[in-house]
Amino acid sequence: MDPRVASADPRPLGGDPRPRFSEPLSAHSRWERRYERAFAWIPYITLLIGCVLSQFRPQPWSERAVTLGIVAVAGVWTWAITTGAGPSFRTRQAAMRIYFIGFLGLATLLIIRDPLFFVYAITGFFHAYLLRPWWVSFAGVAATSIVVNSLILIDDPTPDAWVVFFIVVTIQTLAIGFGLLGGERMHDLSEQRRVAVAELEAALEENAGLHAQLVTQAREAGVLDERQRMAREIHDTIAQGLTGVITQLEAALSSRDRPMDLERHLDAANRLARESLTEARRSVEAVQPLPLENSRLPEALSDVAERWSDVNGMAVQVTTTGTVRPLRPEVEVALLRAAQEGLSNVAKHAGASHTGITLSFMDDVVTLDVRDDGGGFEPGRNGGGRRGGYGLIGMRQRVEQLEGTVAIESHPGEGTAVSVTIPTSAAGSDNVEG
Repeated sequence: MDPRVASADPRPLGGDPRPRFSEPLSAHSRWERRYERAFAWIPYITLLIGCVLSQFRPQPWSERAVTLGIVAVAGVWTWAITTGAGPSFRTRQAAMRIYFIGFLGLATLLIIRDPLFFVYAITGFFHAYLLRPWWVSFAGVAATSIVVNSLILIDDPTPDAWVVFFIVVTIQTLAIGFGLLGGERMHDLSEQRRVAVAELEAALEENAGLHAQLVTQAREAGVLDERQRMAREIHDTIAQGLTGVITQLEAALSSRDRPMDLERHLDAANRLARESLTEARRSVEAVQPLPLENSRLPEALSDVAERWSDVNGMAVQVTTTGTVRPLRPEVEVALLRAAQEGLSNVAKHAGASHTGITLSFMDDVVTLDVRDDGGGFEPGRNGGGRRGGYGLIGMRQRVEQLEGTVAIESHPGEGTAVSVTIPTSAAGSDNVEG
């Protein structure tokens, strides 16, 4: 912003906090630049007009010489003080006032010598616009009006002439003075709008840059989220399915001398491979897991537990407590995947004989617990990393996105319990009796 705008006195007439006439604003608007050029030429033009007109009046050469001398002094006076000041001239109020007083004195002297020089005196109305504060500008207009209208009194200083002179000066001062004041106030408003528009354009440009940055960040975050989602889905479908297939194939190899067991393991491996392929396709398409497609969460958990029992030869007790109510799809998926991950870890690491799943609907949360009576481990120690690995990380990511928590309780030889808790604020509002 132009420093002259920032330095303007913000108090207008009467103490109102809006910008006022008493201080200059920046001189860079198109209109103001034109006025500055006019200011530079008007005194010379009007002085020349008065000088030319006066030469047509009959007078001795000595009088002409004196008049021309005063004209030359007036021209030098204007040039000496105003030349080089440029658009910042009105910010130099001391020089402006000195110039204006000298101008009025020279204009008065020229009018006394030849009334036609009132044309030169009219320049004072233009220059009074540059005086500050407002009352000085009004005084300049009044003084100029007195000088210009002194013609009324020069030839006939009668009481009637004085009345006319007073009325003309008063009306002219008020009309021109308030006209200048109104023009300056309009200029101030225009300047404020210009500054506001410039600041708005700068803000819009900055906002456009921020928007582009946010779009880029959102795109990158979306790509990262999708990668994490696919990593979780691959682990929960393909990785777990292949693990189950490998386990069944290994069991089949060790059962080659027992045809019935061999066939059972091969059938289980075939079924796991097909189910894993189906789940992988549904994951790529971001479709709900197959167990949730036509079933509610408790039934889906029972189905998962039953299929896990068939493969691993271990019964799973599934229990649902509280009032069953519908949950958002992402909540059901998170709880189902947590149950699958828990059962997968039981099969891989626990060496348990019993395991169970409990789904609890409470007032403000829904909780899923997967527990076993296996060998257990110490959470947080090196040995604990084997109980979940990336699967546990993916489980935490899913649950934390829903403002939920994952807790693991385990001790060597005392089994393990994995507890997932999600606030019911992520659930639907309609209650359904279980």
